[in-house]
Amino acid sequence: MLLSFHSLRRHFVIAGFVLAAHGGLLATPAQAELTAFKQAVAETAARDADIAKFYRENGYRPIWTGTDADDLERRLALLQALENADEHGLPTARYDFNALYQQLSEAKTPRDLGKLEVALAKAYLGYARDVQTGMFVPSKLDEGIVRKAPVRDRGLYLSELLISDPTDYIRALPPTTPEYNRLMKEKLRLEREAARGGWGPKVKAKKLEPGDKGNAVVALRNRLIALGYLQRSAAGTFNSEMEKAVQAFQIDHGLESDGVAGASTIAEVNRTPVERLKSVIVAMERERWLNKPRGERHVMVNLTDFKAKIIDDGKVTFETRSVVGKNQHDRRSPEFSDVMEHMVINPTWNVPRSIATKEYLPMLKKNPNAVSYLKLIDSRGKVVNRGAVDFTQFSANTFPFDIKQPPSKSNALGLVKFMFPNRHNIYLHDTPAKSLFAREVRAFSHGCIRLHQPFDFAYALLAVQQDNPKPYFHKILKTGRETQVDLKKHVPVHIIYRTAFTNAKGPVQYRRDVYGRDAKIWQAMANEGVVLRTVQG
Repeated sequence: MLLSFHSLRRHFVIAGFVLAAHGGLLATPAQAELTAFKQAVAETAARDADIAKFYRENGYRPIWTGTDADDLERRLALLQALENADEHGLPTARYDFNALYQQLSEAKTPRDLGKLEVALAKAYLGYARDVQTGMFVPSKLDEGIVRKAPVRDRGLYLSELLISDPTDYIRALPPTTPEYNRLMKEKLRLEREAARGGWGPKVKAKKLEPGDKGNAVVALRNRLIALGYLQRSAAGTFNSEMEKAVQAFQIDHGLESDGVAGASTIAEVNRTPVERLKSVIVAMERERWLNKPRGERHVMVNLTDFKAKIIDDGKVTFETRSVVGKNQHDRRSPEFSDVMEHMVINPTWNVPRSIATKEYLPMLKKNPNAVSYLKLIDSRGKVVNRGAVDFTQFSANTFPFDIKQPPSKSNALGLVKFMFPNRHNIYLHDTPAKSLFAREVRAFSHGCIRLHQPFDFAYALLAVQQDNPKPYFHKILKTGRETQVDLKKHVPVHIIYRTAFTNAKGPVQYRRDVYGRDAKIWQAMANEGVVLRTVQG
C-alpha cells in the first residue's frame, strides 16, 4: 500500500540519518566509500546514455541520496509525484514506486546508494516526460495520428531540476492549459460518480419523444436528473421540461438537438461514468501531446466535433461546421499541426493521384467522355483530347495524366481553399455539397476539411490585414481567376481528435469515437497499467 505524503516525509527524514549512519554519503566520506558510490552510479547508469552523461559531467555526485536538505527535498518531491501519478491518468506502477521505497529502506552501503541514485533518476525522467509530453509516440498507436509530441531533451530535466525549487519544478511539468486543468477536475468528478454507482438504470427504449409515458420515460427522467440536466421531478410523462433537458444534453454531446431521444441520444445517455472517464484520461494524454504554444491566433479543428474554430488569445472568435474524412482506411483525416500561409480564391482542383486512378480511371475506361467537367493534362501541360486516348491500356501505376477541375461554383473545392502546405495534402476548403452540413455525423470527405461557412472564415482571417475584408474578398472572387492571397501573419492550424473536451463555462463536452482512435489509445494506456480509480467524497 502506498504511503501518504506525510508518512513519506517522516520516513525520508529518518532515512537520511539511517543512510549516513550506514556509512553512506557522509560529510567526510572515506575515499573507498566514495569510490564505491561512484562506481555503482557509473555501472548502473551505463545502460542509459542521458543519465550516464549527466552523472559523468556532474562528477558522480548525488542529487537524490545525499543527506543535505536539497537532496531530501528532491526525494520528497519526486516520491510525492510518483505516488500521485494516477491523478494525471498515468500508471503509478510504471515508475516502480514501491520498489524505490523498498530500495531506499534497505540501502546500507555506498554501493546500494549508487544503485538507488540511478533508480531515482530513471523514475524521475520517465515520469517527467510522461506527464509533460505523453506516454507514447502518437503515430505508433494509429497511423492517422501523425502528430509529433513536443518531446524535450531528457538531460534538461535533470540540469533544470538542480537549479530550481524541486517541488515547484515537478509540479509545473504537466500542461498548464485551462483545458488540462478542467479535464483533471472532470476526472475527479467522474471517479466520485463511479464510486457512488453511476447514474442509475439505463434507458431501455429505441426512441422516446414528447408525450410518451412508461418505465423507459421514467428511466430517462432519472438519468437526466443524475446527469444534471433536469431538476428533480416525479413526472412520468415526456413533458416540455424533459424535452428541454434532452435538447441541452444533445447540444453537449454533438447530437441533433431536436428534443427527441432517438437511438443516438439514448446510446449517449446510457454511457457510464467509467466510459466517460476513459475519454477524459485519453484526452489528458492527447493534451500532453499538444503541450506547446499554440499561437495567440490559431485554428482548431476537432475531428470528432465536426467543427473548425478560430481562437484569439484563448477565446473562440469564429466557429463553423465541418465535414471530415470518411471512416475508411485511406480517407480518415489525419491529426497534426501546421501553419496556414495563404488562401486561394477560385481554386483549381488538382485531383490527387489516388482519386484519379481509383475513382476516375475506371470511369474513363468505360466511357472516355465521363466526368467531362474535368480536364486531363499531359506531361507537357497540354489538355488531352480524350477521343485520341485508349484508356483501357492504363493501370493505376501507368496512368500518365494529371486531372484538374477549373475554377467554378461546382468545383469540388468550392470557391476558396485555405492552405497550410503539408505532406498529407490536407487543407480546409469550401464545397458545393452543402447538404452534408445538416448531418449529425459529418464524415464524408477524402480527408480534407470542408467548411460550412468558408467565406465568413475567410473574412475573419483577413480582418487582421484588411480594413474591409468582405468587399476585398468578393472583388477577387468576381474575377473568376485563381488568385492566391497571402496571410501577412501565418496562422497555426491544429487538427485534433477529442472525444472529451471542455469549455470555459458549462459542462464537459463528449463526442463519439468516429475513427476508433481513442479506443486504441485507451487500450495502450491500460496495457501500461493505467487504472480507473473510484474516489469517495
